[in-house]
Order: sequence, then structure tokens, then C-alpha cells
Amino acid sequence: MGRFLAAAAAVIVGLFVVGALAIWLFKVLMSVAFYLIVGAAVVGGGIWLYNKARRGLSSGGRNQRRIEAFLATRRGRIR
Repeated sequence: MGRFLAAAAAVIVGLFVVGALAIWLFKVLMSVAFYLIVGAAVVGGGIWLYNKARRGLSSGGRNQRRIEAFLATRRGRIR
């Protein structure tokens, strides 16, 4: 009877330790995943803002390039 109680107590303690370790590992992995997602969002947003600002500060936009291409084509046809 004593050996059975000792074995049962060892199994219960072992399950408790393994469960606590699994919960701790799950929390660590979720926090790392969360920080990676937030970091990726911040970097992606920074790249997006940089490209948007660069396009806004450029000398000619898409319409300006279309007008220049049209005028260049028209000049070629007139000659």
C-alpha cells in the first residue's frame, strides 16, 4: 500500500511539473510571436510611410509622366 501511494504521488507531482512547464513554454512562445507580429507591423508601416512620403516629394507624379509621354509622342507625329 505504501509503494502504491508513493507511486501515485510521484505521478501526480510529475503531471503537475510537466503541466506547469508546458504552460510556461506556451506563454513564452505566444509572447515571442506577439512581439514578432508587432515588430513586423511597425517595420512594414515604416516602409509604407517612407515610400508614400518619397512619392509625395518626387518632382513628377504619374500624371506628369503621362503628359510628357503624350507630348513626346505628339511631337514625333507632327514632324
